[in-house]
Amino acid sequence: MGTGVVAFNLALNHALLCDTNPHLINFYKSVAAGDITPEIVRDFLEREGATLSEEGESHYYKIRERFNKAHNPLDFLFLNRAGFNGMIRFNRRGELNIPFCRKPRRFAQAYVTKIVNQVSHVSRLLRTKDFTFKCQGFGKAIAEGRSTDIIYCDPPYIDRHVDYYNGWGSDHEKALYKALSDIPGKFILSTWHHNEYRKNEYIDSLWGEFNILTREHFYHVGGSEKNRNPMVEVIVTNYDTSVYEYREQERQEQLMLLERQASYSAYTRCT
Repeated sequence: MGTGVVAFNLALNHALLCDTNPHLINFYKSVAAGDITPEIVRDFLEREGATLSEEGESHYYKIRERFNKAHNPLDFLFLNRAGFNGMIRFNRRGELNIPFCRKPRRFAQAYVTKIVNQVSHVSRLLRTKDFTFKCQGFGKAIAEGRSTDIIYCDPPYIDRHVDYYNGWGSDHEKALYKALSDIPGKFILSTWHHNEYRKNEYIDSLWGEFNILTREHFYHVGGSEKNRNPMVEVIVTNYDTSVYEYREQERQEQLMLLERQASYSAYTRCT
């Protein structure tokens, strides 16, 4: 599932969204059930934001400690928005360990309103669409697919030193390849192709038999400046995508959890 922006932007009538991060799934289940509403989000962020403004980073770490004990989905939202560079990362004990963004006045009124509007958008969508959220791995999710389904996979980028909730290594990538190769329907996979330093070796060793489309993207999210560089990303599909080729937008943007809706960007075929 990741941030869910693909599903929320497409807004199909039926969708199954799966992720192994239970806190992400719990947040959206709470929105779908009405336990988290735009009004609740506004009240919570205004209250905790005011305390953050007064007490500074000590309040952030108090919320982080509270979340790691109780796993409140509102705390999860707060930490995602007040954590360093919008990152989501957990240690091996399953604890969120992102440091503070060092902006005590993070939750200004305009920013709170922006977040509330996004929760409102998702809330309205989930009232009118049949969206199901499950905390499960890709193996179980893919096994539920039918011949009429399109399966979109957005796994952690292999060999990119990322650890959102669980690790992702060679065995995971190969298992995903095997699972997608055997499905009766269509799939779309997003991953990375190359950057100025090296190439994703799995493009040739695994995914090269499928349709490959690429586009350049600049990463604004990263633990250090050296990790915020242009990268050529890739879309892998098991069906012909030539009819979907468009001119690529000149300006690319990085979307994060509950950011505004994206306008669709184009892909160019890799030759």
